[in-house]
Amino acid sequence: MSIAHMTGTREEWLAARLELLEAEKELTRRSDELARRRQELPWVRVDKEYRFQTDEGNASLADLFGGRSQLLVYHFMFGPDYTAGCATCSTIADGFSGFVVHLANHDVTLSAVSRAPLAKLQAYKRRMGWTFPWASSLGGDFNFDFNVSLTEEQQRKGLVEYNYRREKAWTEGGIGDSMTKRGEGPVAENAAMTGTDVATYTRERPGMSAFVLEDDIVYHAYSTYARGLDGLWGMYQWLDRAPKGRNETGIWWRRRDEYEPLPQNVGSCCHAAEAHA
Repeated sequence: MSIAHMTGTREEWLAARLELLEAEKELTRRSDELARRRQELPWVRVDKEYRFQTDEGNASLADLFGGRSQLLVYHFMFGPDYTAGCATCSTIADGFSGFVVHLANHDVTLSAVSRAPLAKLQAYKRRMGWTFPWASSLGGDFNFDFNVSLTEEQQRKGLVEYNYRREKAWTEGGIGDSMTKRGEGPVAENAAMTGTDVATYTRERPGMSAFVLEDDIVYHAYSTYARGLDGLWGMYQWLDRAPKGRNETGIWWRRRDEYEPLPQNVGSCCHAAEAHA
């Protein structure tokens, strides 16, 4: 059943649109200011020797830069016990292959990092048709040090630090609070989609971290988590401009190969052009 929405004249629409435009411009200016403040954060030297498994073999954190001076890491939720990558992270990552070349030409390397074994990551990349770099941090401290992986003990005793705050001890009903909007969201369903239970699924967390390499020294510059990732989710940027917004009901996203097939659109411009050829 459709929900009735306010309608009006073109003049009324234009007046409301101009008022909204001022708010949009203010948001843009505020966003520019926040970007500047991110870049002004102090850099913290990374002294620990992290190791990763990549398509090219064993690698250090410095190696992940790929010869560039900046590295953006997406902390992709794919734990060792997962049978598939997180569906939410997968929708975000669907955009990576397209713009990784643009970032590279701005002296920035983009790489995903997960704790799943490299062979699992490689198989999932093939399934999803992705080409961006993806490293395994299995066996190391990288994910734990950057607060995107946690142990069962931390979870049980309330020792989890995520999104710059301490979480309460694990409970079945509240564990999704820091991972979704106000605790809303099908956390159990997402866990099932990775072949795990809620506790196992949420021992991995989403996030992104920025690093810089200067004089052969790696520095940590920035990290963000939870809804701080919304701006990286290309699908959301489009849906926020759609008349009905994100339309979040039930499982509102799936992996790209798990949606029901779309009906053939015989009225598309391509079909029309063929008909008149």
